[in-house]
Amino acid sequence: MAGNNPLIKPFLKWAGGKRQLLTEIKKHFPADISNYIYYEPFLGAGAVFFDLQPKKAVINDLNEQLILTYNVIKENIDELIVLLKKYQKKIDKDNFYKIRNIDRDAKKFIKLSDIEKATRLIFLNKTCFNGLYRVNSKGFFNVPYGKYINPSIYEEIVLRQINDYLISNKIKILNCDFEIAVSAACKKSFVYFDPPYHSPDKTNFTGYQADGFNETEQERLCNVIKKLTSKGVKCLLSNSDTQYIRELYNSEFFEIISIQAKRAINSDSQGRGAVKEVLIKNWQD
Repeated sequence: MAGNNPLIKPFLKWAGGKRQLLTEIKKHFPADISNYIYYEPFLGAGAVFFDLQPKKAVINDLNEQLILTYNVIKENIDELIVLLKKYQKKIDKDNFYKIRNIDRDAKKFIKLSDIEKATRLIFLNKTCFNGLYRVNSKGFFNVPYGKYINPSIYEEIVLRQINDYLISNKIKILNCDFEIAVSAACKKSFVYFDPPYHSPDKTNFTGYQADGFNETEQERLCNVIKKLTSKGVKCLLSNSDTQYIRELYNSEFFEIISIQAKRAINSDSQGRGAVKEVLIKNWQD
């Protein structure tokens, strides 16, 4: 690994973020993980990735605006900081909805530069209710105003440290389907999967994309992991502890490990707090 710089950390709030589970998750990583190319096909806020800080990695997310933001931090950090400073002065309810609703006008939204789109995403993430990223069936960001008192939408030193890390190491940033993202993984690769969690009662937050992540996708993900297993690729999966997931991965190839997590973001307040999760591992130490 490249070394643990504590200033390299998530710059966004994100449903299902792994910061408070890092110690438990890392217990189940390969002992010699520094010798592997790290893959994370469901990146989100990148808590695990930023904690590991690998020298070689392939990171991916299907969320186009999220990946655009990672690329802007890598390639246009100075311009991004300038615009974020301007947005920091625009935090009120009227400006929030004005900025949020830009995506309702396709012609207006497409005219935004990548830097403007990245700034918009960061601004909305830090000022919306509970730090959710959620879109409706039309793909429009639809989280209401968060009513925070004097929120800081960015930490310049964090963004600049992330920029330095991304440009100083061999980090490939993708925006594609998870199966494509891991297609080049080999025996020298380690893949950490953190997909939208299975939710039989639909209380877990899964609205990252307009088309969602249903059980058909969960089964496709399982098949991808089985293919990677046959190639000798080491994989670790996080998911909710449901009967469906346990049955899906009920195989001699997999070890299912129970863990507990605390969740602050959920579409149903009863789904917040301590929840059961699983880690699923496809190799023996």
